[in-house]
Amino acid sequence: MYSRLEITVEPDKFWDHCGIFGITNHPEAARNVYLGLYALQHRGQESAGIVTSDGRRLHLEKGMGHVADFFDERKLTRLIGSHATGHVRYSTQGASFPRNAQPILIDGWRGQIALSHNGNLLNAAELRFQLERDGSIFQTTSDSEVILHLIARSRKETFEEALMESLSVVQGAYSLLIQTPTKIFAVRDPQGFRPLSIGKLDHSWVFSSETCAFDLIGAVRVRDVECSEIVKWDLHEDRLESIMIPKPPKPAHCIFEHVYFSRPDSVVFGKGVNNSRYQMGRILAQEAAVEADIVVPVPDSGLTAALGFADQSGIPFRFGLIRNHYVGRTFIEPKQAIRHFGVKIKLNPVAEILQGKRVILIDDSIVRGTTSQKIVEMVRAAGAKEVHMRISSPPTISPCYFGIDTPTKNELIASSHTVEQIREFLHADSLHFLSLAGLKRAVGDHKNFCTACFSEEYPLPIETGRSQLDLFRKET
Repeated sequence: MYSRLEITVEPDKFWDHCGIFGITNHPEAARNVYLGLYALQHRGQESAGIVTSDGRRLHLEKGMGHVADFFDERKLTRLIGSHATGHVRYSTQGASFPRNAQPILIDGWRGQIALSHNGNLLNAAELRFQLERDGSIFQTTSDSEVILHLIARSRKETFEEALMESLSVVQGAYSLLIQTPTKIFAVRDPQGFRPLSIGKLDHSWVFSSETCAFDLIGAVRVRDVECSEIVKWDLHEDRLESIMIPKPPKPAHCIFEHVYFSRPDSVVFGKGVNNSRYQMGRILAQEAAVEADIVVPVPDSGLTAALGFADQSGIPFRFGLIRNHYVGRTFIEPKQAIRHFGVKIKLNPVAEILQGKRVILIDDSIVRGTTSQKIVEMVRAAGAKEVHMRISSPPTISPCYFGIDTPTKNELIASSHTVEQIREFLHADSLHFLSLAGLKRAVGDHKNFCTACFSEEYPLPIETGRSQLDLFRKET
């Protein structure tokens, strides 16, 4: 007997983040942002939103769910105007509620302001406590709203001055799109933790977390928004103006954007993600060679690194695991328990490829280790003679506090176990991680990257004993 149940399939990873997209001066602004967000769907599957402007007022549609599920022709028709910004979200700070969907829109003495944020503010709790004490009333539990309240309460004469003053007091990671009825601002923090690029589509300027969204609408990448930069577009001038935040740039780009987050067809931080992952695989093969018959990626994140590993080692690449891309949260599940059901519903081993083979499994990371353990067991059950696990990043030993919802340090298996202990837990014949030096070689510009999740060397001071959610809870 079967029943329809609402369940959450066990995720491959616990890395969660957001995506932002915007466009200026286009007759189909809302539809282009819809397409841009669709291309960025991998950056957030919890909620989606778009705000447009007709030059006088902002118009907002946002809600829970995937881009294609939430938006329909009726909602897009209501989004009138020629410039627009949008957001796809997976919550880091704040809980998963419809009111936390972005863009966040307020209407105050400065007029309407909409904000889309990718990142995480370290001092949001302290700032929110001060703002509430002074009379501010928050409509969400998101740290992003703090920036809007700071702008609204600023006594500076111009919006630009109020924005710079507000950003001078916030700490942490923020790639932002801020929209008023006549302006769009694209902003990155001094470290540039999260990506944000500028593109051109005919006479329109386009902004996106990843360049793969440019490709979908036919835009061409121009450059990145720089660290500590505010890029301003004004409807009346129709040009870009660069303004610098009064904080010196100190680049610390998230290296995990190249390991896992970003799509391989994107250019992120000025570098092709596909090439970075391919080089990770090649260097991993140099560092951790093993005799085997086939190289098998854990789809999808292990694909490019596995190609690099196979090319470097000369061992044939094979699709020994097939991924089901159509798994949702609600489906028919048997009442009788099935071993490793959460993994099996997403990945299925190909027995005719794996039978009797010495297999090298390539994945991008190991977080808690439970999913990797089940994959190893599935491959063995399909007839593999040996299973050698190779990971195209170093051991993850520290949580991220800059916009990625990672488990606490205690939940990260590599923070408390040796590589040999992890190998035993996985039941693998061997296990090797890419070295931190090898990862830096693969991205080719290690001086400008944050590697805190692998090294525990944070570019900003944080309280490492607290979770991300704890950082947002004000003291009582």
